[in-house]
Amino acid sequence: MKHQRKISVIGLGYVGLPVAVAFAKQDRVIGFDIEAQRIAELNEGYDRTQEMAPEDLQSCTLHLTDNPTDLRQADFQIIAVPTPVDEQKQPNLLPVLKASKTVGSQLKGGDIVVYESTVYPGATEEACVPVLERQSGLRCGLDFTVGYSPERINPGDKTHHFTNIIKVVSGYDAQTLEIIAQVYESVVTAGVHRAPSIKIAEASKVIENVQRDINIAFINELAMIFNRMGIDTADVLAAAGTKWNFLPFTPGLVGGHCIGIDPYYLSHKAEQLGYTPQIISAARHLNDSMGEFIAIHVLEQLSRQGYLVAESTVTLLGLSFKENVSDLRNTRVIDIVQTLQKQGVKVQVHDPVVDVQEVMRDHAIVLQSKQSLQKAQCIVLAVPHQAFIEAGWTWLQSLLDQGTGIVIDVKGVLPRQSVPEKITLWRL
Repeated sequence: MKHQRKISVIGLGYVGLPVAVAFAKQDRVIGFDIEAQRIAELNEGYDRTQEMAPEDLQSCTLHLTDNPTDLRQADFQIIAVPTPVDEQKQPNLLPVLKASKTVGSQLKGGDIVVYESTVYPGATEEACVPVLERQSGLRCGLDFTVGYSPERINPGDKTHHFTNIIKVVSGYDAQTLEIIAQVYESVVTAGVHRAPSIKIAEASKVIENVQRDINIAFINELAMIFNRMGIDTADVLAAAGTKWNFLPFTPGLVGGHCIGIDPYYLSHKAEQLGYTPQIISAARHLNDSMGEFIAIHVLEQLSRQGYLVAESTVTLLGLSFKENVSDLRNTRVIDIVQTLQKQGVKVQVHDPVVDVQEVMRDHAIVLQSKQSLQKAQCIVLAVPHQAFIEAGWTWLQSLLDQGTGIVIDVKGVLPRQSVPEKITLWRL
């Protein structure tokens, strides 16, 4: 049965835009973002995140705006803004609180506000609802209600989409829960899971990513151990993976706006309650150290091959947090760059996927085009974008001085059987 709610989506990034487009294929949706440039680009059919194609944006009734008063046309407000951490690794709820303030200023009796942003358990009711009430002059549970439905968007994933991933939903009360479930069921073909409470739904989202963080940390630690033993981690995992219940995790850098962030939200809440997490904190520390670990091995390989570190050039391929996406948030590749630069290495970075201006603004790095790359002694394939894989060994060797040098294959994606003779390969 079709719902009767008028929907708005606040925050049109990697999470909010796919949500807005999915609903807008059914009926008119208000898509709100505070960045006027983002609205202008989307109106022209261009999505810088590359999650939505021009035809997706043109084939739906999506009213794009940066005018908060347009939100009054909706009665089902979905907030999908980032929730990062600050320099002290503490939750930064400012974006979601600002979004709450914007929505609260336009809130009407009978409205429902649903949060999709990742938060610690209890944040929706303890931190966000008071802002909504203060701005609107209305009372939650009496004049309006709220819910929480954690996002499960996986940037760059062309298989798992907003509509075919089971949606967890929760509500302030039973009636709100059913309305929220009905709204999401109208577009999510995989169905919904009704969580018993908002706090449980919040907790479920956090532990999805904490679980992955811990498992990857374990494999990263194994990679450190196996490196000392002189055996290849991928070969060990391939052998162990023949057992039916062995989990298929691989070593690598852990960045992005979910796995590398969410554990800090759970740890923050736990510490507020007097418990200091052990495994969660250890996993975070280990994963955050992987960039430096890789950089140290670049330096070791340079010295071992007879290169003077201070006179060496390293070409770093890929800067985004994940292959085939332009998202730079919390990329740990930057740790490799900074560690090498501190040792006097000249580092040149090439990434055809990310935004040049964003890289300069956020990291003060001048990206090099493929044509402007100077010959190097070492290539670090940090992020295996499809373009790099397709170019293969011939292109990689052409980037090395006289075709001789070192290739660091961080994720172990390059075929080992065809490594050119003049190249020394090291992989995590």
